[in-house]
Parts: sequence; structure tokens; C-alpha cells
Amino acid sequence: MSDLVRIDQGEEVWEITLDRPKANAINAETSRALSSAFVAFRDDPGARVAILTGGGEKFFSAGWDLKAAAAGEELEVDHGEGGFAGLTELWSLDKPVIAAVNGYAAGGGFELALAADMIVAADHAQFMLPEATLGIIADAGGFIRLPHRVPRAIANEMLMTGRRMPAAEAGHWGLVNRVVPAGELMDAARELAAAVCRCAPLALRGVKAAMAATQAMAAQEAYAHIRSGAVPAYDAIWTSEDAKEGPLAFSEGRPPKWSGRFS
Repeated sequence: MSDLVRIDQGEEVWEITLDRPKANAINAETSRALSSAFVAFRDDPGARVAILTGGGEKFFSAGWDLKAAAAGEELEVDHGEGGFAGLTELWSLDKPVIAAVNGYAAGGGFELALAADMIVAADHAQFMLPEATLGIIADAGGFIRLPHRVPRAIANEMLMTGRRMPAAEAGHWGLVNRVVPAGELMDAARELAAAVCRCAPLALRGVKAAMAATQAMAAQEAYAHIRSGAVPAYDAIWTSEDAKEGPLAFSEGRPPKWSGRFS
């Protein structure tokens, strides 16, 4: 694994740290290192949830490395299987990712956080998409994901002016799950990860798959789609041993023992 990315591999929870001082900017090499980390997480059968954070206290990530761009590195170079920043296009990742945003999440750094399933933010964190002020566009998911996470007018303002959104406002709009003091950031992310790990792994995969498949659909269309057999991870839930274990454990008043296996 590259020195640009550190992995603390727990029994069920992986902590992935982007550590490229001083701003955790992302060039092609860094994208490939992040991609390798997330692919390894995806492929580890014991890994349940990943926490992604940035090294240091000021930057989660400043996004695309503009110095590398000025030196001739194009955004369309090989970023690895997960696309820019290793996660923004890793469609095969069917496990939850929590972004622990420890400072500025700017441009591609914000888009990286948006690619996670949940966000915990330090109270001094700020989010911004300044691409339009640089003559480009936030095309690593910014203009796609942000309008689904905040009101359209707010997304337009961020995409069209590049203004910074402080953590408190992000909490107000529901963009983030928690806003906590900086010293409590990782504890809050780990607490959220522990809650995720109490759920059945196949159910979580089904949730991700069903949400992704129906996000742009009206309710009636979404019901028809998932019940048509078009989302295998959704169908798999109902034939799993966990679907039997959950109700049985509830009726017996004990914690469930998830197997992640099919009947």
C-alpha cells in the first residue's frame, strides 16, 4: 500500500486515512492508492464498514492537485478502478463508507466525501466546490450528488459561486449526519460504524443496491423495479439465513448472530 494512504484494519471496521501533506490534495497516484484501499476493503469478506478521513487537522482534502494539473497532469488519466479519489465511481462497492471530515473538504475533496454513505464533520470543517471559479466544473460527482443532498437553490449557489459552507450549515441542511468538536470526530465516526456493524451485512448491501437503483424513480416505479428481480442484492436478502435469524433473535430476546450466508 502507498505511503499516501494509511489503513488501520480492524476486525470489521477499516480506517482509511488520506495522508498527503499539507492539504491532502489528490493527484493520479493518490487516486490509485485510494482506489487500491477501497478495492481491498470491498474484497475482504470480514470488512463491514470503512471510515475515511484526512491526515492532519486542517484539511480533509483540498481536492484535485492543481500543481500537478499545472504541470500537465490531466484529470482524465488513470485513477484506478474507483475513478477520481478512488471512491467517486467505485460502483461495485456494496459496503458502507463513513467520511470523517476533519477540516476543509474542497472541490474533489468534497466530492470524495459526497461519495461516502454518511458524513461526520468536525465543527471547524468547511465544504466548497470552487471549480467554476477556476474555469472548470465539479464533474467527479459534485453536480450529480450535491443536488440530491441539499435544496436545489443551495446546490446551485455552491456550484455557481464556489462559496464555502461551514459544518453547522451542512448539519442544518442534513448534508452531514453529525457535527462534533474536532477532538471527538473519530470517536463519533467509530460510534456510527459500530451501529452499522450491528446490522446484517446482506441487508446493508441490499439497502445500498436498492437505493442506487431507485434514486431517480417515483415511488410506484421504484416498487415495480425492485420487485421485478432487477436488483439481485435486494432479492438475496429474503433467501438469506440472516432474514431468519433476525426475527428469531428478536423473539428470543438476544442479539442476532449474522452469518451473511444464503439458505
